[in-house]
Amino acid sequence: MGIIELTGETFEAEVLKSDRLVIVDFWATWCTPCRMLTPILEEIAAERPDIKICKINMDDAQDIAEQYAVMSLPALLYFKNGELIEDSIGLISKERILSLLPE
Repeated sequence: MGIIELTGETFEAEVLKSDRLVIVDFWATWCTPCRMLTPILEEIAAERPDIKICKINMDDAQDIAEQYAVMSLPALLYFKNGELIEDSIGLISKERILSLLPE
């Protein structure tokens, strides 16, 4: 499964109502580290079909970014059963992303 592009309208259904672990990547077109993170997330999406990976453009969904206090990019938010369980800020490695997943 590939990366799912979210909007403010699809966030609840795709993330909060998902029965799988979801990683949401908050990004922006002007953010160079965000573009560098994309191939890492694509690799994880290909290797781990049990994880739903989504991207949401912070410029288009500022209300959701504010709700989760996202102030720096890229930001990865990890959700399980609709609850935020972990987050990370900045460009991080594939290994670090996977290490933040719950057992």
